[in-house]
Parts: sequence; C-alpha cells; structure tokens
Amino acid sequence: MKKTIVIFDSKYGSTKRYAQWIAEELGADLTARKDADPGSLGSYDVIVYGGGLYAGGVSGISFITKNFEQIKDKKILLFTCGLGDPNVPENVENIRKGLDKALPDEMRDVIEIFHLRGGMDYSKLSLLHRSMMSMVRKAVEKKDPATRTQEDIQMLETFGKSVDFTDRGTIKPLIQKALEE
Repeated sequence: MKKTIVIFDSKYGSTKRYAQWIAEELGADLTARKDADPGSLGSYDVIVYGGGLYAGGVSGISFITKNFEQIKDKKILLFTCGLGDPNVPENVENIRKGLDKALPDEMRDVIEIFHLRGGMDYSKLSLLHRSMMSMVRKAVEKKDPATRTQEDIQMLETFGKSVDFTDRGTIKPLIQKALEE
C-alpha cells in the first residue's frame, strides 16, 4: 500500500472533516497544515492537501507551492472545500480561475484537483467572513428574483443559520485516484 499523508487547512471544520474521512479511507497519516513538516514529505508516495475556499483562494495553498520542488515527483491530490456547489459549472470555473493564479502551469500539470462542498455555521464566522457574507446576501437580494439560482435561493433561506452540505460519498473519486498505480 502506498504511504499517504493528508494535510489540511480548515478554519471552520468542513475541510478537516473531509480530511479525516480521506485519511480513514486511505489508512493515511493526517495533519493540520500548521503542524506539517515539509522535511518529512519525501517519505510519502501520495500527498493529499485540502484547503477551504475563502475570497476566491484556497487556504494554505502556499504549503504546496513552497514545497513543490521536493514533492513534484509524488502523486499530489488537492481538494478544495467551499459553500458553493461543485456540481454547478460556474462554481468550478471560478475556483479554477483562483487556482490558475496560485499554481503555475507546471504544478497544475501534475496536481489532481477535486472540489467538495462544505458548510457554514454563521455563529462561528469571523467578523470579516460575516461581513463578506452580508455583502453577498445584499447582492443576491438585489437580483431580479427570476434570475436567482438555486444556490442564491438556498443562501437567502439559510442566511444566519447553520448549513452542512458535507457528504462522505463525494470523496470516492479522490480515494480512487489516490489508490491508482
């Protein structure tokens, strides 16, 4: 079996939950990015990195970019975790645009990318994130109701509440890729 590590950066818990599920499925080591030792990465065959999506970027992605030279010959799997539904093509397109800015072509050529849907507990959001969500809400409220997406409607209905879209079943493609020879 391939030696695997799952590294995650999670502010509110959804990314950590996925990382734990992935580590369980793969029998992998699990560590938070802040505790990860870049010097130990050479001993792994597969490196899975998960980061939450915040303002168009993946939290902690610099861990991969800064250490890419020592891991570029490894199987590298990256998962993002955010509130937007990854089954909506526009959401994935926006995430990929952010990743295009963070990851040079040579990195994008070797990193397999997966998108998972998280959740949000408004009572746990930082002041900055609550302010950002308020701005998003106001923008959605200004839209013509006939043009609102299903996600827009969900956001308005759940604003200020706790929502959880995490789904263990959605990690299956990542698990399969990690296990491939």
